[in-house]
Amino acid sequence: MTGLAILIPIALGMGLLGLAAFFWSMKDGQYDDMDGAANRILIDEEDEV
Repeated sequence: MTGLAILIPIALGMGLLGLAAFFWSMKDGQYDDMDGAANRILIDEEDEV
């Protein structure tokens, strides 16, 4: 029983930490341009020069 009393708060804390990191990345603009990176890899920049 004491093991659960220790592990449950640790699990909840780690979940809240992950949720906070996700919201921070959303606010920071990490997921703004999902298609741009996928299309940029297909562009051959050597032909433009």
